Amino acid sequence: MTDGGGPKAPAAERTFANPILPGMYPDPSICRVGADFYLVNSSFEYFPGVPIFHSRDLVSWTQIGHVLTRESQLNLAGVYSSGGIYAPTLRHHAGRFYMITTMVGSPKRNGSFYVTATDPRGPWSDPIWLDRGEHGGFDPSLLFADGETYYLRDGKGAVQDHPRISQARIDPATGALRDPMRVIWEGTGGIWPEGAHVYKMKGRYYLFAAEGGTEYGHMEVVARGASPFGPFESFPGNPILTHRNRPEHAIQATGHADLVELDDGTTWAVFLGIRPQGGRFNHLGRETFLAPVRFSADGWPTIGDGGRVELRMPAPALPAQPAAPAPARDDFDRPALGFEWMSVRNPNAGDTSLSARPGFLRLTGSAITLDDVASPALVVRRQQHFRLRCRARLEFAPREAGDEAGLTVRANETDRYDLAVRRGASGREAVLTSRIAGVSTVVGRAPLNGDGAVTLEMTSDETSYTFAVATGSAAAQRLGTLPARALSAEEIHKHGRNHFTGAVIGLYATGAGKRSTVPADFDWFEYAPLAAP
Repeated sequence: MTDGGGPKAPAAERTFANPILPGMYPDPSICRVGADFYLVNSSFEYFPGVPIFHSRDLVSWTQIGHVLTRESQLNLAGVYSSGGIYAPTLRHHAGRFYMITTMVGSPKRNGSFYVTATDPRGPWSDPIWLDRGEHGGFDPSLLFADGETYYLRDGKGAVQDHPRISQARIDPATGALRDPMRVIWEGTGGIWPEGAHVYKMKGRYYLFAAEGGTEYGHMEVVARGASPFGPFESFPGNPILTHRNRPEHAIQATGHADLVELDDGTTWAVFLGIRPQGGRFNHLGRETFLAPVRFSADGWPTIGDGGRVELRMPAPALPAQPAAPAPARDDFDRPALGFEWMSVRNPNAGDTSLSARPGFLRLTGSAITLDDVASPALVVRRQQHFRLRCRARLEFAPREAGDEAGLTVRANETDRYDLAVRRGASGREAVLTSRIAGVSTVVGRAPLNGDGAVTLEMTSDETSYTFAVATGSAAAQRLGTLPARALSAEEIHKHGRNHFTGAVIGLYATGAGKRSTVPADFDWFEYAPLAAP
Protein backbone atom coordinates (compact mmCIF):
# COMPACT_ATOMS: atom_id res chain seq x y z
CA MET A 1 0.00 0.00 0.00
CA THR A 2 1.35 3.46 -0.88
CA ASP A 3 0.50 6.96 0.30
CA GLY A 4 -0.40 7.94 -3.25
CA GLY A 5 2.20 10.66 -3.67
CA GLY A 6 5.72 11.82 -3.09
CA PRO A 7 8.96 10.32 -4.29
CA LYS A 8 9.69 6.71 -3.50
CA ALA A 9 12.65 5.96 -1.27
CA PRO A 10 15.53 4.46 -3.26
CA ALA A 11 15.85 0.71 -3.00
CA ALA A 12 18.52 -0.37 -0.56
CA GLU A 13 21.71 -1.33 -2.34
CA ARG A 14 22.31 -5.05 -2.09
CA THR A 15 25.59 -5.91 -0.44
CA PHE A 16 27.59 -9.07 0.12
CA ALA A 17 29.96 -10.31 2.81
CA ASN A 18 33.64 -11.02 2.21
CA PRO A 19 35.14 -13.56 2.09
CA ILE A 20 32.79 -15.26 -0.35
CA LEU A 21 34.49 -18.60 0.42
CA PRO A 22 35.72 -18.56 4.03
CA GLY A 23 38.37 -20.97 5.21
CA MET A 24 41.22 -22.54 3.27
CA TYR A 25 40.25 -21.60 -0.30
CA PRO A 26 43.36 -19.88 -1.71
CA ASP A 27 44.43 -18.97 -5.24
CA PRO A 28 40.93 -18.63 -6.72
CA SER A 29 40.38 -18.87 -10.46
CA ILE A 30 37.08 -18.14 -12.17
CA CYS A 31 35.40 -18.49 -15.55
CA ARG A 32 31.94 -17.71 -16.91
CA VAL A 33 29.80 -19.78 -19.26
CA GLY A 34 26.64 -17.82 -20.09
CA ALA A 35 24.86 -17.09 -16.82
CA ASP A 36 26.95 -19.60 -14.88
CA PHE A 37 30.17 -18.93 -12.98
CA TYR A 38 32.66 -21.60 -11.94
CA LEU A 39 35.52 -21.27 -9.49
CA VAL A 40 38.42 -23.47 -8.36
CA ASN A 41 41.06 -23.27 -5.60
CA SER A 42 44.39 -24.79 -4.67
CA SER A 43 44.19 -27.99 -2.61
CA PHE A 44 47.85 -28.77 -1.71
CA GLU A 45 48.26 -32.19 -0.01
CA TYR A 46 44.53 -32.88 0.26
CA PHE A 47 42.54 -35.35 -1.84
CA PRO A 48 40.34 -35.11 -3.88
CA GLY A 49 42.14 -32.17 -5.46
CA VAL A 50 40.93 -28.77 -6.69
CA PRO A 51 37.43 -28.10 -5.32
CA ILE A 52 35.09 -26.64 -7.94
CA PHE A 53 32.13 -24.35 -7.21
CA HIS A 54 29.15 -22.96 -9.13
CA SER A 55 27.31 -19.65 -8.76
CA ARG A 56 24.82 -17.50 -10.62
CA ASP A 57 25.40 -14.29 -8.64
CA LEU A 58 29.17 -14.33 -7.87
CA VAL A 59 28.36 -14.15 -4.16
CA SER A 60 26.73 -17.46 -3.19
CA TRP A 61 28.68 -20.55 -4.18
CA THR A 62 27.83 -24.26 -4.11
CA GLN A 63 30.49 -26.92 -4.38
CA ILE A 64 29.71 -29.27 -7.26
CA GLY A 65 32.67 -31.60 -6.88
CA HIS A 66 36.43 -31.80 -7.32
CA VAL A 67 38.46 -31.74 -10.51
CA LEU A 68 41.09 -34.32 -9.51
CA THR A 69 39.30 -37.36 -8.11
CA ARG A 70 41.45 -40.30 -9.24
CA GLU A 71 44.96 -41.37 -8.34
CA SER A 72 45.76 -41.42 -12.07
CA GLN A 73 45.14 -37.65 -12.02
CA LEU A 74 46.67 -36.88 -8.63
CA ASN A 75 49.19 -39.11 -6.87
CA LEU A 76 50.11 -37.44 -3.59
CA ALA A 77 52.28 -40.24 -2.18
CA GLY A 78 55.25 -38.74 -0.37
CA VAL A 79 54.14 -35.13 -0.91
CA TYR A 80 54.97 -32.96 2.09
CA SER A 81 52.33 -30.78 3.72
CA SER A 82 51.89 -27.48 1.85
CA GLY A 83 53.19 -29.25 -1.26
CA GLY A 84 50.90 -30.81 -3.84
CA ILE A 85 48.51 -28.82 -6.02
CA TYR A 86 49.34 -25.12 -6.46
CA ALA A 87 47.38 -22.30 -8.10
CA PRO A 88 44.93 -23.81 -10.60
CA THR A 89 43.52 -21.76 -13.47
CA LEU A 90 40.06 -22.56 -14.84
CA ARG A 91 39.05 -21.62 -18.38
CA HIS A 92 36.29 -22.53 -20.85
CA HIS A 93 36.68 -22.61 -24.62
CA ALA A 94 34.66 -24.11 -27.46
CA GLY A 95 32.47 -26.19 -25.18
CA ARG A 96 35.29 -27.57 -23.06
CA PHE A 97 36.61 -26.70 -19.58
CA TYR A 98 40.35 -26.59 -18.96
CA MET A 99 41.95 -26.69 -15.50
CA ILE A 100 45.71 -26.15 -15.49
CA THR A 101 47.83 -26.38 -12.34
CA THR A 102 51.21 -27.39 -10.89
CA MET A 103 52.28 -30.39 -8.82
CA VAL A 104 54.96 -29.51 -6.26
CA GLY A 105 56.91 -31.75 -3.89
CA SER A 106 56.16 -35.13 -5.42
CA PRO A 107 58.98 -37.73 -5.39
CA LYS A 108 57.56 -39.07 -8.67
CA ARG A 109 56.51 -36.22 -10.99
CA ASN A 110 56.40 -32.45 -10.65
CA GLY A 111 55.52 -29.70 -13.08
CA SER A 112 52.50 -28.21 -14.80
CA PHE A 113 49.64 -30.16 -16.34
CA TYR A 114 46.06 -29.65 -17.40
CA VAL A 115 42.89 -31.71 -17.51
CA THR A 116 39.71 -31.15 -19.51
CA ALA A 117 35.99 -31.88 -19.27
CA THR A 118 32.79 -31.03 -21.07
CA ASP A 119 30.89 -30.99 -17.75
CA PRO A 120 32.51 -29.16 -14.82
CA ARG A 121 31.10 -31.82 -12.50
CA GLY A 122 33.29 -34.32 -14.32
CA PRO A 123 34.59 -36.69 -15.25
CA TRP A 124 37.81 -34.84 -16.01
CA SER A 125 40.51 -36.30 -18.23
CA ASP A 126 43.83 -37.70 -17.10
CA PRO A 127 46.62 -35.08 -17.04
CA ILE A 128 48.32 -33.67 -20.10
CA TRP A 129 51.77 -32.75 -18.80
CA LEU A 130 53.62 -29.66 -19.96
CA ASP A 131 56.79 -28.54 -18.19
CA ARG A 132 58.22 -31.13 -15.84
CA GLY A 133 60.77 -31.19 -13.08
CA GLU A 134 62.06 -28.79 -10.49
CA HIS A 135 62.47 -25.84 -12.85
CA GLY A 136 59.37 -26.44 -14.92
CA GLY A 137 57.66 -23.36 -13.52
CA PHE A 138 54.54 -22.85 -11.45
CA ASP A 139 51.24 -20.92 -11.32
CA PRO A 140 50.26 -21.69 -14.93
CA SER A 141 47.46 -20.03 -16.89
CA LEU A 142 45.78 -20.35 -20.27
CA LEU A 143 44.51 -17.71 -22.70
CA PHE A 144 42.29 -18.53 -25.68
CA ALA A 145 42.44 -15.59 -28.10
CA ASP A 146 42.89 -14.86 -31.80
CA GLY A 147 42.43 -18.52 -32.69
CA GLU A 148 45.43 -19.49 -30.55
CA THR A 149 45.98 -21.08 -27.15
CA TYR A 150 48.60 -19.40 -24.98
CA TYR A 151 50.26 -21.15 -22.05
CA LEU A 152 51.76 -18.89 -19.39
CA ARG A 153 53.67 -19.71 -16.21
CA ASP A 154 56.32 -18.48 -13.81
CA GLY A 155 59.84 -19.76 -14.36
CA LYS A 156 63.34 -19.49 -13.01
CA GLY A 157 64.74 -15.98 -12.67
CA ALA A 158 68.17 -14.55 -11.93
CA VAL A 159 67.44 -15.00 -8.21
CA GLN A 160 65.02 -17.37 -6.53
CA ASP A 161 62.46 -14.83 -5.32
CA HIS A 162 62.25 -13.02 -8.67
CA PRO A 163 60.91 -15.59 -11.15
CA ARG A 164 60.13 -14.49 -14.68
CA ILE A 165 56.75 -14.84 -16.40
CA SER A 166 57.00 -16.76 -19.66
CA GLN A 167 54.51 -17.70 -22.36
CA ALA A 168 54.22 -19.84 -25.52
CA ARG A 169 51.53 -21.02 -27.88
CA ILE A 170 50.45 -24.65 -27.44
CA ASP A 171 48.28 -27.23 -29.13
CA PRO A 172 45.37 -27.52 -26.66
CA ALA A 173 44.68 -31.13 -27.70
CA THR A 174 48.17 -32.42 -26.90
CA GLY A 175 49.95 -29.73 -24.88
CA ALA A 176 52.75 -29.59 -27.44
CA LEU A 177 54.52 -26.22 -27.54
CA ARG A 178 54.14 -24.45 -30.86
CA ASP A 179 57.10 -22.18 -30.10
CA PRO A 180 59.71 -21.88 -27.32
CA MET A 181 58.75 -20.36 -23.97
CA ARG A 182 59.43 -16.64 -24.10
CA VAL A 183 59.89 -14.29 -21.14
CA ILE A 184 57.14 -11.68 -21.43
CA TRP A 185 57.42 -9.84 -18.10
CA GLU A 186 59.60 -9.66 -15.02
CA GLY A 187 57.19 -7.73 -12.80
CA THR A 188 57.52 -4.30 -11.25
CA GLY A 189 60.41 -5.23 -8.94
CA GLY A 190 58.49 -6.80 -6.05
CA ILE A 191 59.45 -10.27 -4.88
CA TRP A 192 57.71 -13.38 -6.17
CA PRO A 193 55.77 -12.17 -9.22
CA GLU A 194 53.28 -15.04 -9.45
CA GLY A 195 49.70 -16.02 -10.18
CA ALA A 196 49.86 -14.24 -13.54
CA HIS A 197 47.05 -14.19 -16.11
CA VAL A 198 46.81 -12.49 -19.50
CA TYR A 199 43.39 -11.27 -20.71
CA LYS A 200 42.21 -9.73 -23.94
CA MET A 201 39.99 -6.84 -22.86
CA LYS A 202 39.03 -3.44 -24.22
CA GLY A 203 41.16 -3.84 -27.32
CA ARG A 204 44.37 -4.57 -25.37
CA TYR A 205 46.13 -7.42 -23.61
CA TYR A 206 46.34 -7.00 -19.85
CA LEU A 207 48.78 -8.96 -17.68
CA PHE A 208 47.76 -9.22 -14.04
CA ALA A 209 50.10 -10.73 -11.43
CA ALA A 210 50.68 -10.86 -7.69
CA GLU A 211 53.88 -9.61 -6.06
CA GLY A 212 55.28 -9.16 -2.59
CA GLY A 213 55.01 -12.76 -1.40
CA THR A 214 51.73 -14.30 -0.28
CA GLU A 215 51.94 -12.69 3.17
CA TYR A 216 51.38 -9.18 4.53
CA GLY A 217 53.20 -7.45 1.68
CA HIS A 218 51.03 -9.16 -0.93
CA MET A 219 49.64 -7.05 -3.77
CA GLU A 220 48.26 -7.24 -7.30
CA VAL A 221 49.89 -5.37 -10.17
CA VAL A 222 49.02 -4.90 -13.84
CA ALA A 223 50.68 -4.20 -17.17
CA ARG A 224 49.30 -3.97 -20.70
CA GLY A 225 50.44 -4.39 -24.26
CA ALA A 226 49.28 -4.60 -27.86
CA SER A 227 49.90 -8.35 -28.23
CA PRO A 228 49.81 -11.46 -26.00
CA PHE A 229 53.62 -11.38 -25.91
CA GLY A 230 53.86 -7.69 -25.12
CA PRO A 231 55.95 -5.70 -24.74
CA PHE A 232 54.07 -4.96 -21.52
CA GLU A 233 53.94 -1.49 -20.00
CA SER A 234 53.53 -1.41 -16.21
CA PHE A 235 50.78 0.75 -14.77
CA PRO A 236 52.37 3.82 -13.11
CA GLY A 237 49.78 3.55 -10.33
CA ASN A 238 50.63 -0.01 -9.28
CA PRO A 239 49.72 -1.78 -7.08
CA ILE A 240 46.06 -2.00 -8.03
CA LEU A 241 45.13 -4.08 -4.97
CA THR A 242 46.89 -4.24 -1.59
CA HIS A 243 46.35 -3.84 2.13
CA ARG A 244 50.06 -3.67 2.97
CA ASN A 245 49.53 -0.08 4.16
CA ARG A 246 46.42 -0.96 6.22
CA PRO A 247 47.99 -2.99 9.06
CA GLU A 248 44.96 -2.64 11.35
CA HIS A 249 42.40 -3.71 8.76
CA ALA A 250 40.56 -7.03 9.22
CA ILE A 251 41.60 -8.18 5.73
CA GLN A 252 45.29 -8.64 4.94
CA ALA A 253 47.57 -10.16 2.28
CA THR A 254 45.28 -9.42 -0.67
CA GLY A 255 46.38 -10.52 -4.13
CA HIS A 256 46.52 -13.42 -6.61
CA ALA A 257 43.48 -12.19 -8.55
CA ASP A 258 41.52 -13.62 -11.48
CA LEU A 259 38.96 -11.65 -13.49
CA VAL A 260 35.56 -12.23 -15.02
CA GLU A 261 33.49 -9.93 -17.25
CA LEU A 262 29.70 -9.67 -16.95
CA ASP A 263 27.12 -8.97 -19.64
CA ASP A 264 26.49 -5.51 -18.19
CA GLY A 265 30.07 -4.52 -19.00
CA THR A 266 31.34 -4.66 -15.43
CA THR A 267 34.40 -6.66 -14.44
CA TRP A 268 34.90 -8.45 -11.13
CA ALA A 269 37.92 -10.00 -9.45
CA VAL A 270 38.23 -12.95 -7.13
CA PHE A 271 41.42 -12.97 -5.08
CA LEU A 272 42.91 -14.33 -1.90
CA GLY A 273 43.28 -12.66 1.47
CA ILE A 274 43.55 -13.56 5.14
CA ARG A 275 41.79 -12.48 8.33
CA PRO A 276 44.39 -12.54 11.13
CA GLN A 277 43.25 -12.76 14.74
CA GLY A 278 44.82 -11.91 18.09
CA GLY A 279 47.47 -9.83 16.37
CA ARG A 280 49.00 -11.00 13.12
CA PHE A 281 48.09 -14.67 13.43
CA ASN A 282 46.22 -16.33 10.60
CA HIS A 283 45.02 -19.89 11.24
CA LEU A 284 42.03 -20.32 8.88
CA GLY A 285 44.29 -19.94 5.86
CA ARG A 286 44.00 -17.84 2.73
CA GLU A 287 40.37 -17.28 1.71
CA THR A 288 38.51 -16.20 -1.45
CA PHE A 289 37.33 -12.59 -1.67
CA LEU A 290 35.40 -10.63 -4.33
CA ALA A 291 35.57 -6.99 -5.47
CA PRO A 292 34.74 -4.91 -8.56
CA VAL A 293 37.37 -3.91 -11.11
CA ARG A 294 37.11 -0.32 -12.28
CA PHE A 295 38.80 1.05 -15.39
CA SER A 296 39.92 4.66 -15.62
CA ALA A 297 39.29 6.81 -18.67
CA ASP A 298 42.73 5.90 -19.99
CA GLY A 299 42.06 2.18 -19.59
CA TRP A 300 43.96 1.30 -16.41
CA PRO A 301 42.17 -0.97 -13.90
CA THR A 302 42.05 -0.94 -10.11
CA ILE A 303 40.41 -3.50 -7.84
CA GLY A 304 37.95 -2.48 -5.13
CA ASP A 305 38.01 1.11 -3.94
CA GLY A 306 41.37 2.24 -5.28
CA GLY A 307 42.96 -1.04 -4.26
CA ARG A 308 41.10 -1.39 -0.97
CA VAL A 309 38.40 -3.91 -0.14
CA GLU A 310 36.03 -4.36 2.76
CA LEU A 311 34.22 -7.10 4.66
CA ARG A 312 30.95 -5.83 3.21
CA MET A 313 30.69 -4.35 -0.28
CA PRO A 314 28.02 -3.55 -2.92
CA ALA A 315 27.00 -6.71 -4.76
CA PRO A 316 27.15 -7.34 -8.50
CA ALA A 317 24.03 -6.40 -10.46
CA LEU A 318 22.90 -10.00 -10.75
CA PRO A 319 19.75 -11.60 -9.31
CA ALA A 320 20.53 -12.96 -5.87
CA GLN A 321 20.53 -16.74 -5.73
CA PRO A 322 21.45 -17.76 -2.19
CA ALA A 323 22.92 -21.23 -1.81
CA ALA A 324 21.01 -23.75 0.26
CA PRO A 325 22.45 -23.85 3.80
CA ALA A 326 24.39 -26.97 4.64
CA PRO A 327 22.89 -29.06 7.47
CA ALA A 328 24.84 -28.86 10.71
CA ARG A 329 24.87 -32.63 11.21
CA ASP A 330 26.26 -35.29 8.90
CA ASP A 331 24.66 -38.60 9.86
CA PHE A 332 26.86 -40.55 7.43
CA ASP A 333 23.80 -42.13 5.84
CA ARG A 334 24.69 -41.28 2.23
CA PRO A 335 26.56 -43.68 -0.07
CA ALA A 336 29.53 -41.28 -0.29
CA LEU A 337 30.99 -38.54 1.85
CA GLY A 338 29.94 -34.99 1.02
CA PHE A 339 32.18 -32.74 -1.04
CA GLU A 340 33.33 -30.93 2.10
CA TRP A 341 35.28 -34.00 3.26
CA MET A 342 38.86 -34.72 2.18
CA SER A 343 41.72 -37.06 2.99
CA VAL A 344 45.34 -36.16 3.64
CA ARG A 345 46.95 -37.52 0.46
CA ASN A 346 45.33 -40.44 -1.35
CA PRO A 347 43.30 -42.58 1.06
CA ASN A 348 44.15 -46.24 1.53
CA ALA A 349 41.48 -48.77 0.57
CA GLY A 350 39.95 -50.37 3.64
CA ASP A 351 40.65 -47.50 6.03
CA THR A 352 37.34 -45.70 5.43
CA SER A 353 33.86 -47.17 4.87
CA LEU A 354 30.26 -45.97 4.86
CA SER A 355 28.89 -49.43 4.05
CA ALA A 356 30.57 -51.69 6.62
CA ARG A 357 28.10 -50.39 9.20
CA PRO A 358 25.33 -48.44 7.47
CA GLY A 359 24.65 -45.07 9.08
CA PHE A 360 28.18 -44.84 10.45
CA LEU A 361 31.52 -43.68 9.17
CA ARG A 362 33.87 -46.56 9.96
CA LEU A 363 37.57 -45.78 10.22
CA THR A 364 39.96 -48.67 10.75
CA GLY A 365 43.29 -47.47 12.04
CA SER A 366 46.37 -48.50 10.11
CA ALA A 367 50.00 -48.51 11.21
CA ILE A 368 50.19 -44.89 9.97
CA THR A 369 49.78 -42.12 12.54
CA LEU A 370 48.90 -38.46 12.14
CA ASP A 371 52.62 -37.70 12.61
CA ASP A 372 53.57 -39.50 9.40
CA VAL A 373 53.94 -37.94 5.94
CA ALA A 374 51.62 -40.61 4.57
CA SER A 375 47.90 -41.40 4.34
CA PRO A 376 46.40 -42.01 7.78
CA ALA A 377 42.85 -43.21 8.34
CA LEU A 378 41.61 -39.63 8.50
CA VAL A 379 38.89 -37.51 6.92
CA VAL A 380 38.91 -33.75 7.36
CA ARG A 381 36.93 -30.66 6.46
CA ARG A 382 38.00 -27.01 6.41
CA GLN A 383 37.43 -24.79 9.39
CA GLN A 384 35.42 -21.93 7.86
CA HIS A 385 34.35 -19.95 10.93
CA PHE A 386 36.23 -18.58 13.89
CA ARG A 387 33.35 -19.25 16.27
CA LEU A 388 31.91 -22.74 16.03
CA ARG A 389 31.10 -25.93 17.86
CA CYS A 390 32.04 -29.32 16.43
CA ARG A 391 30.85 -32.57 17.95
CA ALA A 392 31.22 -36.19 16.95
CA ARG A 393 29.62 -39.33 18.36
CA LEU A 394 32.14 -42.19 18.49
CA GLU A 395 31.75 -45.87 19.26
CA PHE A 396 35.21 -47.28 19.89
CA ALA A 397 36.46 -49.85 22.40
CA PRO A 398 40.25 -50.04 22.00
CA ARG A 399 41.78 -53.33 23.14
CA GLU A 400 45.49 -52.62 22.92
CA ALA A 401 47.87 -49.81 23.72
CA GLY A 402 48.40 -47.74 20.58
CA ASP A 403 44.86 -48.08 19.31
CA GLU A 404 43.17 -44.69 19.28
CA ALA A 405 40.49 -42.71 17.48
CA GLY A 406 39.14 -39.24 17.85
CA LEU A 407 38.88 -35.67 16.62
CA THR A 408 41.77 -33.52 15.44
CA VAL A 409 42.31 -29.88 14.51
CA ARG A 410 45.14 -30.06 11.98
CA ALA A 411 47.54 -27.62 10.38
CA ASN A 412 50.05 -30.32 9.35
CA GLU A 413 51.81 -33.38 10.77
CA THR A 414 53.81 -31.40 13.32
CA ASP A 415 51.19 -28.85 14.35
CA ARG A 416 47.76 -29.96 15.52
CA TYR A 417 45.49 -30.71 18.49
CA ASP A 418 44.13 -34.25 19.05
CA LEU A 419 41.22 -35.32 21.26
CA ALA A 420 41.62 -39.10 21.39
CA VAL A 421 39.95 -42.14 22.89
CA ARG A 422 42.59 -44.68 23.99
CA ARG A 423 43.18 -47.71 26.16
CA GLY A 424 45.03 -46.44 29.23
CA ALA A 425 46.61 -48.25 32.18
CA SER A 426 43.31 -48.21 34.09
CA GLY A 427 40.92 -48.66 31.17
CA ARG A 428 39.50 -46.51 28.44
CA GLU A 429 40.28 -42.80 28.61
CA ALA A 430 40.04 -39.54 26.67
CA VAL A 431 43.30 -37.68 26.14
CA LEU A 432 43.86 -34.16 24.77
CA THR A 433 47.30 -33.74 23.19
CA SER A 434 48.91 -30.61 21.81
CA ARG A 435 51.49 -31.32 19.10
CA ILE A 436 53.35 -28.14 18.17
CA ALA A 437 56.61 -27.95 16.21
CA GLY A 438 56.77 -31.75 16.38
CA VAL A 439 56.62 -31.89 20.20
CA SER A 440 53.61 -33.66 21.76
CA THR A 441 52.31 -32.63 25.20
CA VAL A 442 49.38 -34.19 27.07
CA VAL A 443 47.14 -31.32 28.14
CA GLY A 444 44.30 -33.20 29.81
CA ARG A 445 42.79 -36.63 30.28
CA ALA A 446 39.62 -38.16 31.69
CA PRO A 447 38.56 -41.76 32.39
CA LEU A 448 35.70 -43.12 30.28
CA ASN A 449 33.43 -45.56 32.05
CA GLY A 450 32.51 -48.70 30.14
CA ASP A 451 32.71 -49.13 26.40
CA GLY A 452 29.70 -47.02 25.39
CA ALA A 453 29.51 -44.18 22.89
CA VAL A 454 31.59 -41.07 23.52
CA THR A 455 30.78 -37.53 22.39
CA LEU A 456 33.85 -35.53 21.44
CA GLU A 457 33.47 -31.74 21.36
CA MET A 458 35.54 -28.78 20.20
CA THR A 459 34.38 -25.19 20.63
CA SER A 460 36.39 -22.35 19.14
CA ASP A 461 36.50 -18.58 19.04
CA GLU A 462 38.85 -16.19 17.30
CA THR A 463 41.88 -17.10 19.43
CA SER A 464 41.35 -20.50 21.05
CA TYR A 465 40.02 -24.05 20.91
CA THR A 466 38.32 -25.71 23.89
CA PHE A 467 37.94 -29.49 24.00
CA ALA A 468 35.50 -31.58 26.02
CA VAL A 469 34.25 -35.17 26.21
CA ALA A 470 31.08 -36.86 27.48
CA THR A 471 29.69 -40.38 27.81
CA GLY A 472 26.02 -41.31 27.77
CA SER A 473 23.83 -38.49 29.04
CA ALA A 474 26.47 -37.11 31.40
CA ALA A 475 27.56 -33.49 31.13
CA ALA A 476 30.63 -32.81 29.02
CA GLN A 477 33.95 -32.69 30.85
CA ARG A 478 36.34 -30.00 29.71
CA LEU A 479 39.88 -31.22 29.04
CA GLY A 480 41.62 -28.00 28.08
CA THR A 481 41.83 -24.81 26.03
CA LEU A 482 44.61 -24.31 23.49
CA PRO A 483 45.70 -21.26 21.43
CA ALA A 484 44.67 -20.90 17.79
CA ARG A 485 47.82 -18.89 17.06
CA ALA A 486 49.97 -22.03 17.44
CA LEU A 487 48.29 -23.36 14.26
CA SER A 488 48.80 -20.10 12.35
CA ALA A 489 51.02 -19.68 9.33
CA GLU A 490 53.04 -17.06 11.18
CA GLU A 491 53.90 -19.36 14.10
CA ILE A 492 54.62 -22.35 11.89
CA HIS A 493 56.94 -20.25 9.75
CA LYS A 494 58.94 -19.49 12.91
CA HIS A 495 59.75 -23.22 13.07
CA GLY A 496 61.27 -23.08 9.59
CA ARG A 497 58.35 -24.62 7.71
CA ASN A 498 56.37 -23.24 4.81
CA HIS A 499 52.68 -23.28 5.61
CA PHE A 500 50.27 -22.38 2.83
CA THR A 501 47.13 -24.11 4.10
CA GLY A 502 44.68 -23.51 6.97
CA ALA A 503 43.13 -25.38 9.85
CA VAL A 504 41.05 -28.44 9.10
CA ILE A 505 38.92 -30.48 11.50
CA GLY A 506 39.08 -34.24 11.18
CA LEU A 507 38.00 -37.65 12.41
CA TYR A 508 40.72 -40.27 12.62
CA ALA A 509 41.85 -43.70 13.81
CA THR A 510 45.28 -45.29 14.11
CA GLY A 511 46.96 -48.43 15.34
CA ALA A 512 50.21 -46.52 15.95
CA GLY A 513 52.58 -48.90 14.19
CA LYS A 514 50.21 -51.75 13.43
CA ARG A 515 46.73 -52.16 12.02
CA SER A 516 44.07 -51.76 14.65
CA THR A 517 41.97 -54.81 15.45
CA VAL A 518 38.97 -52.66 16.42
CA PRO A 519 37.25 -50.19 14.07
CA ALA A 520 36.18 -46.71 15.11
CA ASP A 521 32.54 -46.05 14.22
CA PHE A 522 31.43 -42.41 14.03
CA ASP A 523 27.64 -42.13 14.23
CA TRP A 524 27.51 -38.44 13.30
CA PHE A 525 29.52 -35.24 13.06
CA GLU A 526 28.24 -31.72 13.67
CA TYR A 527 29.72 -28.45 12.44
CA ALA A 528 27.73 -25.49 13.82
CA PRO A 529 28.87 -21.85 13.49
CA LEU A 530 28.23 -19.75 16.60
CA ALA A 531 27.03 -16.17 16.68
CA ALA A 532 29.35 -13.46 17.92
CA PRO A 533 28.66 -12.41 21.52
